[in-house]
Amino acid sequence: MNTLLCRLVSRRSTSASFLPFAFALPLAALLVGSSGAQDRVVLVGTGSSVPAPIYNRWAREYANASPNRMRYLPLGAAEGLAHTAEGTGDFGAGEVPLSEKDRGAGNLLELPVALIGIVPIYNLPGVHSDLHLSGAVLAEIFLGDIKSWDSPQIARLNPGLKLPNLPIQVVNRPAGKGSNYVFTDFLSKASTRFRSQIGVTSSPKWPVGQSVERSSDMTEKVQSTSGAIGYVEYEYAVKSNLSQAWVLNSANKYVKASPESIVAACKAVEAPAWTALSASLTNAPGPDTFPITSFTWIYLRKTSSDAARASALRNFLEWIYTQGQPFVSQEGYSELPAPLLSEVKRRAKNLAAAD
Repeated sequence: MNTLLCRLVSRRSTSASFLPFAFALPLAALLVGSSGAQDRVVLVGTGSSVPAPIYNRWAREYANASPNRMRYLPLGAAEGLAHTAEGTGDFGAGEVPLSEKDRGAGNLLELPVALIGIVPIYNLPGVHSDLHLSGAVLAEIFLGDIKSWDSPQIARLNPGLKLPNLPIQVVNRPAGKGSNYVFTDFLSKASTRFRSQIGVTSSPKWPVGQSVERSSDMTEKVQSTSGAIGYVEYEYAVKSNLSQAWVLNSANKYVKASPESIVAACKAVEAPAWTALSASLTNAPGPDTFPITSFTWIYLRKTSSDAARASALRNFLEWIYTQGQPFVSQEGYSELPAPLLSEVKRRAKNLAAAD
C-alpha cells in the first residue's frame, strides 16, 4: 500500500469535506493498485484544479514511459503546498508563488511547468464574443459596485454593443485557489481600491457573488446562469465553448486570450535573460500580451529522506520537461518558451544533484 496515500487519507479522514465523491473512488483504486507491484513507485501530487488536465494527461502518458506511476488530486493550490511541505505528497501544483517562509521553513522550491491565462467568462444573451472589459471595471464588478450589464461603466467600453438590462451574477472561487491569486494580482494592479480592500491573495474575502469549488464547477455555473460572470483558465473556457471577454492590457489595447497572447506576456517579462522565473506575469508590457497570464508551478521539497521516491520524482521531472512538454499544448495550455525551458531544466538538474 502506498505510504504517502495512506498518510494523506489519515491526515484528512476527520474532515467530512476532505474529498468530493469524484475523488474518493480513484483514491481507493490507488491504494489497491499500488500494493501489487513492490518495485513500482506511485508518485502523488495534490494542488490546483487549473492545471489538472495537464497532470491527468501526464499520468496516462507517463505510465507508458516508466514502470512508475503518477496520480494527481486537484484539492486546491493551498492544499498542494501544505501536503508537499508536510511530506504527505510528493509534489504540489498551483499558481501561487512561494513565500520566503515556504522556501525556508517549508524547505520548498517551485519550478514552472506551463503558461496559463485566467480569462473572464460570461453568459450574456445576445453578446457572445465582442465584450470588452478593463481591469478597473472588472474590479468594480467583483467588488459589487457595478451591478447591471447595461451600466455606464461597461457601456463606455463597448460603444455600439447592445447590452441587456440584466443583473450581473458574480461567480467566484473560495479560499486557497490558484486562480484567485492570479486574478487578484491583475485586479490589484488595475485598481487601487481593489488592492486596498481585497489585495493579492489566493483566499480573497469576496464581498459579492457565489463561490464554486473547482474550475469545472465554474464553467458549469456560468453556462447555466444568465447574466453570470466568472473567471477560469483559458483551456477550460475553450473546451466548454464559453464566451470570453477581451481585456485591456498595459498598452491600452484590448486582447483576447490565446496561446500566442499568453506566450507574448511571458516573453515580455522574461526575455532576454530568461532566468528570472518571475512571480508575476500579469499586466505585462507590449501590445499583444494577454494581461492575466501566469506560470503554473510545481512545488517540490529540496531534499527527501526516501531515496526511492526521490529517484522516481527526479525521473518524472526529467520526463515532463522533455517527452511530456508536447502534451501541454495538446491539452490547450501554452508551453514554456524554449530558452525558459532550458533554464528550468538546468534548475531541475541542480535539484537532483543536491538531493
